[in-house]
Order: sequence, then structure tokens, then C-alpha cells
Amino acid sequence: MAGLDRAAGRFLDLARASAAKSGGEPTLADLRRATEALAVFAQGELRREIETRDATLPGPAGDLPIRFYWPRSAQGKVLPGLIYFHGGGWLSGGLQSHDGVCRALADEGGCRVIAVAYRLAPEHPFPAALDDGAAAIVKIAAEAGSFAIDPRRIGIAGDSAGGNLAAVLCRTLRDQAPIALQLLLCPVLDALGRTASRRALATGYFLEERTMERYFEHYRSAGVAPDDPRVSPLRAPDFRGLPPTRIHAAEYDPLKDEAELYAKRLVEAGVDARATVHAGMIHHFYGLGDAIPYARIALKAIGADIREALA
Repeated sequence: MAGLDRAAGRFLDLARASAAKSGGEPTLADLRRATEALAVFAQGELRREIETRDATLPGPAGDLPIRFYWPRSAQGKVLPGLIYFHGGGWLSGGLQSHDGVCRALADEGGCRVIAVAYRLAPEHPFPAALDDGAAAIVKIAAEAGSFAIDPRRIGIAGDSAGGNLAAVLCRTLRDQAPIALQLLLCPVLDALGRTASRRALATGYFLEERTMERYFEHYRSAGVAPDDPRVSPLRAPDFRGLPPTRIHAAEYDPLKDEAELYAKRLVEAGVDARATVHAGMIHHFYGLGDAIPYARIALKAIGADIREALA
């Protein structure tokens, strides 16, 4: 397409060549390696002036690994908090795969980011990831002061499948934890993929519809319908009372339409919500700064949203 960013197009060419070389449908191990490999395109973020600390929280199935990020200049200060859930189709990714993204959000957003390494499918299908996420949010909100976080300024964020978890958790915990921001980056909001963008961009734009189907097959437990709001938050019956929401989508991402529809339904329910569609971009562009220079511009805009909402 003529409007595709040139650098994004080069990245797609690289991804297609890699897929053609491997041949056949990727295995679960292949999908996991591919998610981890994306971290190489965010190596530039490691140069940011960010401090990190690994820790654990008590989870429903044992210790839950987390990683704190904060600007070096803010050492010892109480800051807003952003609890982050990584993407990877509910079955891949972790603290390392999204390390660069979390560093950038802490820097640009002027906040403490807490990345949560929730349990992955298919070994731990739905609702394991949601249970882990809920436990992390409730614990951090209850003990915010001990983490040098302002309890009045806590946001929930995630990208792709992590954005799905963030959206579901914001709804299910809206009466249990104070949430000041819902931040979603290229989120999965409808498991069935019934939008025009999911059909038009089903192949050739990095996130393949067949891969999306496989993700959902691995994640969903028996008896959970694709329309269940716990897996398809766009299908929730009620959007009232949700926190201020900022969504960043990509023009050439199959998930674009559901991001815009979600923002529209939030606004109709009286929620302060806004979706920004980044022209010429593809899925996960914000984590590909070493390949797509525009990612740095977008991260500044995302950081401005965080600062404004958690001011």
C-alpha cells in the first residue's frame, strides 16, 4: 500500500524473508522464539537513563516475577505507577521481550513501570494470566507507598494480547482498585476478528490472522465463548465507570478497527477516551525503534499521554 511507512515496509520484507526461510506453519517454540527475537529491534532503548530492579509478588500459583523501571533522575521519589502487561499472543513474551518498551515508557512517561510476567498458555490457559494480573494490580495498589508509587496515580497498560489483559482487568477491577489510566498499544479486543481491518490486513502485515487464531486456540479454555468479555473486551455489555483511556493503534495493523471501536464505545459510555492511529505503521511498531525510526516519535506521544493522565 502506498501509505506504508518506508522503514516499516523494509521490516515487513525482512519478516517475510525469515518466514519463507523457515517454511511451514510455525510451532509453539517458533512463536516464542520470534517474540523474544523482536527485542533486538529495541536495543537503542537500553541507552536510556533508566534504573531497573527485579522482584516477585505473591501470585495465585506462586511467586509472580515483576520488574520495576524508573528514570535515574527520579531516584527515591514517589512517582506515578504504570502496571504493564506484555504482548505475545498470551503464549509468548516476558520481562526480556518487552524490556525496551518498558524502559521507554518509564522515561517518556516519567513514571515507575512495573512489568508483570504472567503465566503463559497453553501450559496455563485462561484465566491464569488474568488471575496473575489481578493479583499484581491489587497488591501494588494496596502497598503503593512501599513501592514509591502514588496510590492515586496508577495506570494499567499493555500491548497486543497484554492490551487485552489490561482492558479486561480495568473492567473487572474497577470497583476494587483505583485506576487512573487505561493505556492500550495495538490491543487485541475482539477474539473473533470481525472487523474490516482484520479481513483486509489478514496476511502480509506482520500479524497474521491465522496466527491470531492459533493464539486464541491455545489461550481459551473449554467452555469460554469467543464473545465472552473476559477474552473479547469489545463485547462487554457495559463500559461505564472505566478509567480515562488512551489507545495507540497502527494504520496497517489488523487490530486497528477494534481499537477505534473500543474508544468509540467508551466515549458513548461517558468515559474520557481517545484512540490515536499512527499513519503508515504496523503492529508492534513502538517496539521496533531500531528498524522504524518513527517509533521514537510515537513513544514520546505515548509518554505525553501518561504524563497528562497521571499528572
